[in-house]
Amino acid sequence: MLPELEILASDTAAERGYEVCAVQLLTHHKPITMQVQIRQIGGGDVSLDDCAVFSSPMGEAIEVSQIIQEEYVLEISSPGISDELKNERDFNTFKGFPVEVTIEKKNKSKLQSTGLLHERSNDHLLLNIKGRMKRIPLEEIRQVRLVSPTG
Repeated sequence: MLPELEILASDTAAERGYEVCAVQLLTHHKPITMQVQIRQIGGGDVSLDDCAVFSSPMGEAIEVSQIIQEEYVLEISSPGISDELKNERDFNTFKGFPVEVTIEKKNKSKLQSTGLLHERSNDHLLLNIKGRMKRIPLEEIRQVRLVSPTG
């Protein structure tokens, strides 16, 4: 049942400019609960209004498909903040926060550096590692993610 619901949710979301991040079916709840997490395809924030707008067509799609044949509760939400920094807004918001940077060198070796995010420019990321600044070329960076201050 869950794979069919995931496909149904993905199709319904795509028609409305969203993508599905996660689908959970909580069968131990009475009535059962279907939780769908969505985000905007363009990467924008999902508001409460977005969740409310998506709820009706998702509910209708479930009814038409008859995949769930018993009473259920449908919950639509956003996945919340990701620990991975991807866009300019993320990098500006989390300046000074501890991050882990995954680096891939030209010889395909992978390294990780952890420090405080100082800045990101058009060609590099500047990381404060124990008071020393490390400049990392953007073309070598595979991932930047938030970490707890203890690592």
